Amino acid sequence: MSLIVQKFGGTSVGSIERIQAVADKVAKFRADGHDIVVVLSAMSGETNRLLALAAEISEQPTPREMDVLVSTGEQVTIALLSMALHEKGLDAKSYTGSQVRILTDSSHTKARIKSIDEQRMRDDLSLGRVVVVAGFQGTDEDGNITTLGRGGSDTSAVALAAALKADECQIYTDVDGVYTTDPRVVDGARRLDKITFEEMLEMASLGSKILQIRSVEFAGKYKVPLRVLSSFEDGPGTLITIEDEVAMEAPAISGIAFTRDEAKLTIVGVPDTPGVASKILGPVSAANVEVDVIVQNTTEDGTTDFTFTVNRSELNKAGAILRQVAGDLGAREVITDDNICKVSIVGVGMRSHAGVASKMFAALADVGVNIQLITTSEIKISVVIDEKFMELAVRSLHSAFELEQA
Repeated sequence: MSLIVQKFGGTSVGSIERIQAVADKVAKFRADGHDIVVVLSAMSGETNRLLALAAEISEQPTPREMDVLVSTGEQVTIALLSMALHEKGLDAKSYTGSQVRILTDSSHTKARIKSIDEQRMRDDLSLGRVVVVAGFQGTDEDGNITTLGRGGSDTSAVALAAALKADECQIYTDVDGVYTTDPRVVDGARRLDKITFEEMLEMASLGSKILQIRSVEFAGKYKVPLRVLSSFEDGPGTLITIEDEVAMEAPAISGIAFTRDEAKLTIVGVPDTPGVASKILGPVSAANVEVDVIVQNTTEDGTTDFTFTVNRSELNKAGAILRQVAGDLGAREVITDDNICKVSIVGVGMRSHAGVASKMFAALADVGVNIQLITTSEIKISVVIDEKFMELAVRSLHSAFELEQA
């Protein structure tokens, strides 16, 4: 017997029929002798419906009341699943985040978990009950309802698994695991049996939408074995685990991630003096604009060109700030480009395989893709390219690193 935390997302509980299918799946695991804690999201579309209602009332509703509103979506699904389990003869009990005592900070709409009182859940589990918990939510020290931000149910599940020292945390979604890249872009994309926390964290931060980044961070910190599975078909899924449990002779590259939501800004002809980078990026950071790739090039005339990327939605905001900075510093001009994307290769095998970067660049050159910017870490290489070449680049790299082969 093992203790398993299972999380089901919005599409998995999007209708009564699907909630009943989840109950069937939970019942099967219970019949196999496992203790089960289930974490649920709201029905697909429900959070958006609640947000739309709020927008009809107020253009800027207070964050506290928004949390009170959107947290109700999960309360519906946990009650319905518990009812469905009762109909199957299983003892089940539902809990909101506050009833489980998931304590968070007071950052409404984007709270972080501080602690969990798991005793009530342990008592239920000892009685053979299935525990059903609302994801995405908790309460602060003053008893205010808080929510963890979009995708927060993943984080709730991993946090509960860590607190309960569960044998595995299973994330059920609409895909059957983590793939070498998006199967909609590359027909030969292959499901991975295992991937490390580090690789998954890079994949998530670089554009893979399978898991919320914070949930992967949490799982890695507390060494919670994390498995991505399909809600709609049986299969082994993908296990996300520590590096020691992945084959020592792992391939150089495990996967390819990409994101279209990029924009590039260049301030041209800035006087090349100490502290110039801080003078450029300081105001941008102060405006809460997150900067990604940064490149600085010094020219022979004593000036420098400074380029960085931001999320495309922040381009206008960052551009306005940069034009003000350019005036203050006496720069020649500011150039912006929102027709770019970022393509990244990820793999812990890079640590022991030489020539990965040169192979990547050669593969892109062979299909005529020009690299505008490059950034690296120990287990990833990212390039910024013209957006129209994104799919071509991903397919070329997938083939060059033979990722379609197990």
